[in-house]
Amino acid sequence: MSTITRRSLLAGAATAPLASLAATLPSGSVTSWFASVDVLVVGSGAAGTAAAIEAAQAGATVLVLEMLPKLGGSSAMSGGVVYCGGGTALQKACGIEDSVEAMRSYLLAASGLYAQQDKIDLYCRQSPEHFDWLVAHGVHYEPSFTEVKGLPGTVDSLYYSGSEQVREYAALARPAPRGHVPGHAGWTGGRSLMEALIPAAQRAGAKYLTGVTCRRLITESDGRVAGLQVEMDGKTRQLRAKRGVILAAGGFIHNREMLEVHAPELAQCSVPWGNMGDQGMGIQMGIAAGATTAQMHHGFAIMPLYLPDHVLKGVVVNRRGQRFIGEDHYHAFLGHQIAYHQGGQAWLIADKVSQYGYDDYRVREVARASSIGELERQLKLPERALVETVDYYNRNASKRSDPLFGKVADYLSPLRQAPFVAYDLSVDKAFFPAHTFGGLRTNTHSQVLNSWNEAIPGLYAAGRTSAGLPVAPYVASGVSVGDGTFFGRRAGKHATEAAV
Repeated sequence: MSTITRRSLLAGAATAPLASLAATLPSGSVTSWFASVDVLVVGSGAAGTAAAIEAAQAGATVLVLEMLPKLGGSSAMSGGVVYCGGGTALQKACGIEDSVEAMRSYLLAASGLYAQQDKIDLYCRQSPEHFDWLVAHGVHYEPSFTEVKGLPGTVDSLYYSGSEQVREYAALARPAPRGHVPGHAGWTGGRSLMEALIPAAQRAGAKYLTGVTCRRLITESDGRVAGLQVEMDGKTRQLRAKRGVILAAGGFIHNREMLEVHAPELAQCSVPWGNMGDQGMGIQMGIAAGATTAQMHHGFAIMPLYLPDHVLKGVVVNRRGQRFIGEDHYHAFLGHQIAYHQGGQAWLIADKVSQYGYDDYRVREVARASSIGELERQLKLPERALVETVDYYNRNASKRSDPLFGKVADYLSPLRQAPFVAYDLSVDKAFFPAHTFGGLRTNTHSQVLNSWNEAIPGLYAAGRTSAGLPVAPYVASGVSVGDGTFFGRRAGKHATEAAV
């Protein structure tokens, strides 16, 4: 008696009349391959480049395909932060104590119901080794810790990049700084990161091609991914991947249609943050090959209230004139609350002590008054709502307490000194960057999964093409690049080990 398997069903389906309408290209229709390598990587950002390094160092022939004329993807535009912990060499050099358990506890708690425990467990256990891997491949870090809140503009390489010190998380696990940023002055750490990793991949033997648009995957009759159909030099070409295709083409923040369908909250934000190559191409190709997706509505929506830190002494209120978060939370927590739970609208209420004191590009002053009551009227908030919110806040702040949200004492100061100012923090009015996190479902080997939770042979995904560690709200800067490099490495290694 013959056994019917899902793969045999797929093979039979490939002979059906509707096969010609499939979004993947059957390998049987390929008359010639323009080129053949072991591993094809789609995307030249941190995830794709990490995959290329691992695969090339294992002896595979590797070709990295980039749609744009410049390498680096969205990773090169980022702060270059990698979220590492558990006792990295940098933490130890800075005299910081951390443990795998503490790191794991924070990530699980902050990620909530969307936490992928198997991936978090693996990432935390191997985090010290992953940091060593970055250093070994040329990324430079200074053994210096800064207590400044937010991405350092200095050469300091270690800082608190999330909400580890916030009351609700500090009660669960001992806080530790885990934001590891390349040790160069300025806010262009992503460029420094990629200027180290891309040459490392090239030294290992990986080849890069720019100006290549990947159109669809090429599949065998049993569903195995065999290569890619691309457009290059004005012609359509077929490229063979003997061991695997790794999709690391970023997210879909610049695909307006996908954004409005899957993440309408992010579509409202004023600044689509990412490389123009983030068109969802990798996700769409994976879906066409039978992949499933997860967290497609997730992403970061960031309201970068700080720096300067003193503005955190103000209060953030919604359309009802009420506080809804501790102002000292990581700015992605604040942005998430505004975008996803407050109708996209909020204000920072400050006094003489806590106002910016200058025109800041991130926010716009929309009201100024000699009393909170007058500010309330100018903002057209419900009668006495803001007055009572500030009265309650002031009574407790004068005692260095915040019963509602536990804001740390350093940022507690009664709002009593006129003039009182309101800054618009709305998603479409403030500087409000957004980026997508949803993507293809993968396992811990970065294999892409189908609707039966089975790995699609020959297909891998990493970075923001996959649904990895980053979820909404974004729990800390560096989780995305950390996830991309770590699981990119896993993809490169596993693809190389796959049978031909």
